[in-house]
Amino acid sequence: MRIWNDFGASLRSFALICALWPAGAALAFETSLTAPGSPEELQERLSGASAVMGAQNRGLTTPHELLAAAQSDYNTMVQVLYDEGYFSPVVNIRLNGREAATIPPLDVPSSVSTIEITVTAGPQFKFGTAEIAPVAPGTEIPETYATGQTATTGAIRDAASAGVTGWRAVGYPKADVGDQNITANHVQARIDSQVALNPGPKLKFGNLRLEGDTEVREKSIRDIAGFPTGEVYDPDALQKVGTRLRRTGTFSSVSIREDEVPNPDGTLDFTATMEDNLPRRFSFGGELSSNEGLDLSFIWIHRNVMKRAARLRFEASVRNIGGTEDIDGRIGVRLEQPDALGPDDSFFYVAEFERLNRTHYKVTRGLLGVGVRRTFSDNLYGELSLLYNYSKADDAFGDNRKFQYLFLPLRIEWDRRDDKVNAKRGFFLNTQFMPFAGLSGTDSGIQILADGRTYFPLGERIVLAGRLQAGSIIGASQQDVTPELLFFSGGAGSVRGQPYESLGIPVPPNGDIAGGKSYLAASLEVRGKVTDKLSLVGFYDVGAVDADSFINNNSAMHAGAGLGVRYELGGFGPLRLDLAYPVDGSTGDGLQFYIGIGQAF
Repeated sequence: MRIWNDFGASLRSFALICALWPAGAALAFETSLTAPGSPEELQERLSGASAVMGAQNRGLTTPHELLAAAQSDYNTMVQVLYDEGYFSPVVNIRLNGREAATIPPLDVPSSVSTIEITVTAGPQFKFGTAEIAPVAPGTEIPETYATGQTATTGAIRDAASAGVTGWRAVGYPKADVGDQNITANHVQARIDSQVALNPGPKLKFGNLRLEGDTEVREKSIRDIAGFPTGEVYDPDALQKVGTRLRRTGTFSSVSIREDEVPNPDGTLDFTATMEDNLPRRFSFGGELSSNEGLDLSFIWIHRNVMKRAARLRFEASVRNIGGTEDIDGRIGVRLEQPDALGPDDSFFYVAEFERLNRTHYKVTRGLLGVGVRRTFSDNLYGELSLLYNYSKADDAFGDNRKFQYLFLPLRIEWDRRDDKVNAKRGFFLNTQFMPFAGLSGTDSGIQILADGRTYFPLGERIVLAGRLQAGSIIGASQQDVTPELLFFSGGAGSVRGQPYESLGIPVPPNGDIAGGKSYLAASLEVRGKVTDKLSLVGFYDVGAVDADSFINNNSAMHAGAGLGVRYELGGFGPLRLDLAYPVDGSTGDGLQFYIGIGQAF
């Protein structure tokens, strides 16, 4: 009797579970895709595109959901095959052995245990004729769209897109695809394709309307944008308009759209829509080394001063906290006006005050100046400025020495890196040619600086990075130049493993160290990715300084080498830890470490 009661209780529990089970819920099911005779790459594309093959990962489990996925896969499979040049395929998709296309919505099976996809691709078609006309002068139609090439829908689309782009590039913004005649010869496995292009009228730029939520004055927007009203339509010129506005940093978004209908006078109007960024932002930074201590920096930016998209930048830094040198720091202000001179030019004002407490010299300096900046492209810009600099220094040549200069620096920066904070390929070049005129008995001369960096990927996980720095002072004597213009070597920015600015030129009779008139440093890094976030780095740095204007075989030099770890932080660049040891020269002794954000270069 007890056995019967136990069996009855179990039966009632099973009935209760069945009653509570969701209607239409499916048990586990098996999926398969076969494409006999097809290349492995094609089978992988079919499987990756299939809704059925990914159904369980997407949580599609009920019979109705699986039937819908199967029926949508017919079009998906055929499209993939057309894209690969197979225009006579046969696709079968069976649920529990029944062809999915024949299952009516009111006769869905109560459960699905198997879904089988079988694809017979058939022959791969070739182009018989591949015509597109009329084509604008200078248009390059893809080589894949030609007689004898594998016939794919992608090749036809690319050819049509290239044809339209070619007409737009020579002043026809309304160019579009016209009639298309595509015929498939299944016996000969051939596609005959004829695509007609409709260039439309040749137009000029009309007016630019401004819309959006922005506090920037309309005149400033137009001055910055440089919209080319009256010129023949050019998509590159239109792209520059948006780039100039985005470059200010004032706008969070900029979109430019053309009118549907041209004006009767042969011009085309456009509408620019802008949204403002938050007007202010600030950031902190820090770097720690065993010898130099902790450096902290603070930056505050206002993006829209005077409602002219002018950019006010305030910088403050404190250095050598806990280091071997006395604490020093810098305060700097820069106001840049992008609407003052023209669409690719800006005018700026600068002011700086700095105290340098270095091992071999101490300098208090102030600087005021104005300048212009020209943007040649997204990767290339130049600056020319006129600066007044006053400094008072204690160094190897004496105490309380005063210097006054007028600087005329010309700086060119060319940046072709793929990522500014963690480059893997490309190059960076920053050069400066700075004549300086000494006032009140100070020597005059020229300072030349160069900083070049290059990056080569070696496979998917290794990057070889190199850096070369050079500097020279011509025309002025070493003892009559303010020490902040002279050159030292050592530290995180030049030779790791050697103390900061430890290599200079001994000055008789006491042997105190002064900066040199020339400088050369080279760094090599091998960066290897261990995981998506973690990388290891090996590096070697070498630097040289000379009392003359050029480095030679007798110049004083030192070197350092070490290992580093990088941990990726996203858009901020990697968190960096470098451990370095002196390997040549007499300026350093013992292990040095450096912590910061971003690559060393």
